[in-house]
Amino acid sequence: MAMETRLSLRQSQRVVMTPLLQQAIQLLQLSTLELQEVVQKELLENPLLEEVPTEAPEAPETPDSPQAPEPPPPASQPVEPSPVDKERATDDLPFDLPAVMFDDDHQERSLVAQEERDDLPFENMVRSESSLTDHLEEQLRFSTTDPVIRRIGNEIIGNLDDDGYLRAEPSEIAQRCDVSVEEAERVVAMVQGFDPPGVAARSVQECLLIQLKSDPNPDPVSVEIVEQHFEDLSRRRYPDIARALKLPLDRVMESVEEIMGLEPKPGRRFGGNDSRYIVPDVVVHKMGSDYVVVLNEDGIPRLRVNSLYRSLLRTAGDEARQYVEQKLRSAVWLIKSVDQRQRTLRKVTQSIVKFQREFLDKGLPYLRPLSLRDVGEDIGMHESTISRVTTNKYVETPQGLFELKFFFHSGIASDGGDMVSSVSVKKMIQDLLANEDPSKPLSDQEVAQILKGRGLVIARRTVAKYREELGILPSHQRRLAPKRR
Repeated sequence: MAMETRLSLRQSQRVVMTPLLQQAIQLLQLSTLELQEVVQKELLENPLLEEVPTEAPEAPETPDSPQAPEPPPPASQPVEPSPVDKERATDDLPFDLPAVMFDDDHQERSLVAQEERDDLPFENMVRSESSLTDHLEEQLRFSTTDPVIRRIGNEIIGNLDDDGYLRAEPSEIAQRCDVSVEEAERVVAMVQGFDPPGVAARSVQECLLIQLKSDPNPDPVSVEIVEQHFEDLSRRRYPDIARALKLPLDRVMESVEEIMGLEPKPGRRFGGNDSRYIVPDVVVHKMGSDYVVVLNEDGIPRLRVNSLYRSLLRTAGDEARQYVEQKLRSAVWLIKSVDQRQRTLRKVTQSIVKFQREFLDKGLPYLRPLSLRDVGEDIGMHESTISRVTTNKYVETPQGLFELKFFFHSGIASDGGDMVSSVSVKKMIQDLLANEDPSKPLSDQEVAQILKGRGLVIARRTVAKYREELGILPSHQRRLAPKRR
């Protein structure tokens, strides 16, 4: 078989992800605060970018000024086309330079900037969870008016770790508060009676005992196992416990199951003191019977290209011209990318408002299932773009503050052929289990049957999945520990 080497030409097409295109995609995913940081950084690094003064709404007219005055135009107008043409010929800019830099963009942005909107309520921007310390101090204030007991109680609460365990000896607390050890012990016992059950314990064994004894009718077998056979319990030596207690193994296992349902870290459900402040990227206002989408552009500077540097394109030497062209390309692309991000965000939000109008009017039960593809087909964009735009963005609506991703979820079919949002189904399950009889908790199958009676076609396995996502225990654990749900 003969082999030969030869040269040949072949044409092919491929998509190249340029750095500028990557920058545009990254801008889509940024929140408003992150976008502000990026724009401010570019303003510092790129001399061709400048911020349009807010007190000069006629700023877009600045590019017209060199054309309006009579003396300069004759010299500048014939010269202007040639550098731009040369620039396109050599650098092949993928956009219309004059259209991007001046009138059109600035006019669009000025309309958005001039939209009237009310200040957002500050309480809607903060999401704070009550800390364990706040929760206990509130109970302490309602428990006693004695200043000495309050001082000791505050000292005890201040020495709890994140899990709710007391990390100081009563003798140390007594010494700091200048009281007797017995008095400190009494206040420790008082704090141990606070919610959550098991708080201020000094060991896991004490924590479990406090929880068991907080029940008005504690199971004596469970209490004895924790008190007398905790070592065997921790090592899972259940037959040994059954022999020691002279009880059937099944009876011991019933108590073990109850103990396993207890919370070994009572402070776990409290979030601590970390508050998360959220500034909505979009605000939806109700104006009469319609909803108006307003972008939150507070803090995002309006950008334009510095005309002085632009004039250097016509007069500077090759080296300076090359530098200015590079910075000009970067500046124009940033202006265009920011504007494209804002327009895309507005379109996506308007589409979401269109799909979720009933939710905005009536609340959570009317939230409808929605997919990225639905919105993408509605506004003519790919669903990956919708995913990027809705990432890390929040919208303020008449129903509250939500992440844009909140509006996208699956649905459950109903008898009538309509789809019911999974969020609404979870709310139904949560309401059903909240109102059940604690002595006869509803099983997942019973919940599925009740929802079926309401016209929802849902499997038991789906109910179990939603229940776990809601953080609700199975029915047998809820029956054993009804107060610890």
